[in-house]
Amino acid sequence: MTDNVLLIFGMLALCLSASVASDIIPLQDFCVADPTSPVVMNGLACKDPKKVEANDFSFSGLDVAANTSNPLGSTITPVTVYQLPGLNTLEISLVRVDYAPRGVNPPHTHPRASEILTVLEGSLEVGFVTSSPENRRISKVLKKGDVFVFPVGLVHYQRNVGSGNAVALAALSSQNPGVIVIAGAVFGSVPRFGADVLGRAFQVDQGVVEYLQSKF
Repeated sequence: MTDNVLLIFGMLALCLSASVASDIIPLQDFCVADPTSPVVMNGLACKDPKKVEANDFSFSGLDVAANTSNPLGSTITPVTVYQLPGLNTLEISLVRVDYAPRGVNPPHTHPRASEILTVLEGSLEVGFVTSSPENRRISKVLKKGDVFVFPVGLVHYQRNVGSGNAVALAALSSQNPGVIVIAGAVFGSVPRFGADVLGRAFQVDQGVVEYLQSKF
């Protein structure tokens, strides 16, 4: 009996070591995303390599300033696998962020990526909040050429503190980093959170919650 138990645990150990030792990098030169594929998987299916062309690996437009005439005063121009199919399986993506004076990129998280941001123009206050129970806000004012990193999953933000427009370029460690904007997720969820739930969570009257939900 003991020998059988040891044999089973030995086999399990071998299986686990094999899975840990498996390749975590692509096993081919590239896997250009094929958005038309009916295959459902974690990520996107590969396009036939024989049909891949240069345009699958290029994107144009990051030199163009985006329109920031919106309530937030900021606009994101993403370059993820959905805009650049050649990013599929490469675990990288890029965004340009344009900020009007006093514009903000509101508190949000990327559930699948860390982010490194470089200021190209203007001056930004940036920061992130550590996990509970500390909830410590770590922030800094950046100027042109400065770089700041946001660890994966942590709530972070940017705010234009200069007198003119600002521009930043950010790289993320996922082809599809995802984004959860805190205010929209909490007050604009579908279906809605009950006002009593959010009222208790934020320690405010339910009428305040209903007003905030009406904004989303």
